[in-house]
Amino acid sequence: MKIGCPKEIKPQEFRVGMTPNAVREAVNAGHAVMIETMAGVGAGFTDADYSAAGAKIIATAAEIFAAADMIVKVKEPQAGERKMLREGQILFTYLHLAPDPAQTKDLLASGATCIAYETVTDDRGGLPLLAPMSEVAGRLAPQVGAWTLQKANGGRGVLMGGVPGVLPAKVLVIGGGVVGTHAAKISAGMGADVTVLDRSINRLRYLDDVFGGQFKCSYADAATTIELARAADLIIGAVLIPGAAAPKLISRAQLSELKPGAALVDVAIDQGGCFETSRATTHQDPIYEVDGIMHYCVANMPGAVARTSTLALGNATMPFMLALANKGWKQACADDKHLLAGLNVHAGQLTYKAVGEALGMASITGAQALAM
Repeated sequence: MKIGCPKEIKPQEFRVGMTPNAVREAVNAGHAVMIETMAGVGAGFTDADYSAAGAKIIATAAEIFAAADMIVKVKEPQAGERKMLREGQILFTYLHLAPDPAQTKDLLASGATCIAYETVTDDRGGLPLLAPMSEVAGRLAPQVGAWTLQKANGGRGVLMGGVPGVLPAKVLVIGGGVVGTHAAKISAGMGADVTVLDRSINRLRYLDDVFGGQFKCSYADAATTIELARAADLIIGAVLIPGAAAPKLISRAQLSELKPGAALVDVAIDQGGCFETSRATTHQDPIYEVDGIMHYCVANMPGAVARTSTLALGNATMPFMLALANKGWKQACADDKHLLAGLNVHAGQLTYKAVGEALGMASITGAQALAM
């Protein structure tokens, strides 16, 4: 198979879809790999690194899209990239289609087979290709939240860990999954007073058993959420419904109940955001203010630590990428129900129910796509 990896073009996206090690594995398996020149430089990988691994360095993304059987990326294809996709081509990347009707329509029109990292599953009910970036984003969230809280950035001017004689910041983490757990660990490590909310009693029991002394846990009903939000200096939104739009947990009307200068960090912004006033921002212009409340809603947070993120993502995606290349998408998905769960678009059909429900569009099942 001809595998192509173009340079990411989303603003301030420095990650790359394949590491040199992933290239070497693919080449050793008999595949041809094309890397766009300078694609890995933001993550610390040179063209020479890729050449040494066996890749062919290509001058433009257009050449890669024209020649490759499978495109491997990090972020969702931008409008110009979507125009280059073609019928029968495999796209393997993050898609986050639920809040993005324009991308969805373009992918359907392309006729390509599009497999989304964020909906691939595992035997434990987890999301193995989302988890590494969730870990990174969760660990980044308190860091960027602390920065947003600084007075010069519009925040309350509160130090996360306080100082002797001054209480630390109160941090509320909404969602106790991968993002929330890592956000809570780092916040507590910074000395903050941390509470995690979740709707799964089993998850809360696990968090209490493992981290009981580091942060508090509570059930996430609406009344408790707003009560704790009123007291918080920093609120980290870490909820996820796989493939679907994120639920709105704090409304615009409720912003007036929060502390002036409080910071909201919306890690769910890729799925539309979990605060009503959230809108996607970039690393270049990451924060904005609504009704006196500071919002940090960067849609590719892990891109800020591109090398760590690229290595972590590459480790997770490599086995699936090789399965797609070795077997073709249809056999690979037929052999692995977890990879089949990643199929979002095939031959003009939407193949993921939660995306269809979010966008009001008809969808078919993965099994029906395999039978086409």
